[in-house]
Amino acid sequence: TIANILNDGNVLEKRTAQQVKINNTSIINDYSLEQNYPNQFNPVTTINYQLPKDGIVTLKIYDAIGTEVTTLVHEYKQAGRYNVNFNASGLASGVYFYRLQVNDFTSSKKLILMK
Repeated sequence: TIANILNDGNVLEKRTAQQVKINNTSIINDYSLEQNYPNQFNPVTTINYQLPKDGIVTLKIYDAIGTEVTTLVHEYKQAGRYNVNFNASGLASGVYFYRLQVNDFTSSKKLILMK
């Protein structure tokens, strides 16, 4: 692992790299689903994710009780970094969840729509 040590006077923090650059080329070594930004949002937010391997990517939005609201991505993607804009202008304010599935990786995060 590659670690960055940060010192703010009293606290040392270790971070694990999710991406390494060699000769200015990114090498992604782990799956990652990032927190949407902004969160809280109205009505558009961006979701970033990365893939170390090619695969069929599915990114879906669910409401607070688990009902599927929409599918943002359902296609074959090559390894790399991606971002998707989610426009929730037709939805009510509230808590929603998004889930990324690719190969044997699954991750979910919460997003908040405030109108």
